[in-house]
Amino acid sequence: MAACTRRLDKYIFSLRLLRNVQLQNERFLSTSLCRLAAESDDERPAKFISPSKPEIIDEIQALIPQRKFLSPEFIPPRQRINPFKFYIERKDMIRRRNVIDIPEFYVGSILAVTMADPNASGKTNRFVGICIQRSGKGLGATFVLRNVIVKQGVEMCYELYSPRIQNVEVLKLEKRLDDNLMYLRDALPKYSTVDPNMKLVPISSIGEVPVNKMKVRMRPKPWSKRWERPKFNIQGIRFDLCLTPEKMEEAQKWAEPWHEYDLLKEYDTSKLEEQILCEVKEGMNKSKEPS
Repeated sequence: MAACTRRLDKYIFSLRLLRNVQLQNERFLSTSLCRLAAESDDERPAKFISPSKPEIIDEIQALIPQRKFLSPEFIPPRQRINPFKFYIERKDMIRRRNVIDIPEFYVGSILAVTMADPNASGKTNRFVGICIQRSGKGLGATFVLRNVIVKQGVEMCYELYSPRIQNVEVLKLEKRLDDNLMYLRDALPKYSTVDPNMKLVPISSIGEVPVNKMKVRMRPKPWSKRWERPKFNIQGIRFDLCLTPEKMEEAQKWAEPWHEYDLLKEYDTSKLEEQILCEVKEGMNKSKEPS
């Protein structure tokens, strides 16, 4: 009985061995046939197609609102004027902004302006300087850049919407303590010196614009204006280094304190700014839509 069971076990083992060999032969034949069929269809191997790059969406960045900015020349002055005139000018200003990118900048920002110049060697002229003044309304808006080149102060006054301007680049976006920096003409040259090959400082479109609280040191008098008088309300000059206390006390005699209580001197333009900002955004978006 034991001999019969041993023979039966050997027979079952041999059957299993044959079955495994048969399965391996079938798998080899199937893979070889598939390879031969693929080679017959196309002799060259298929090109490798790289997967598409994943799109990284910063959800936190999308939730943070962008900084709102309306260029000051869009706000009409408070006078008895025809509002239709400024409406037509705004349309022309939006058309010009669709042709050239006019970025956000303030008095105190460092700009690089490229302008068409028929007398230059390359027919263009690039000037780098600090913005010391913004003035004018509508299409007549202007800004002044100042730089010290070879120990000589150079100022360039540009019309913001001039067709000769080819590019306006903000190298450093910042504000100053004052809205007018014309007193840099009477300050030491180092406060107006900007490297013509200055590299771009990264600009963030979120949050407040940084304020440069630097105070300049003036040259000895005479100055172009009496900057110490209260009507200028200058915050960015170190008067303690250039004027005596007696001179400062004398300058206070020219104060006009009644302007503080003049309710008609300035008017609230918040609603008007929101209305004009929406109008400008609509005009810019229409130009970007495909025709």
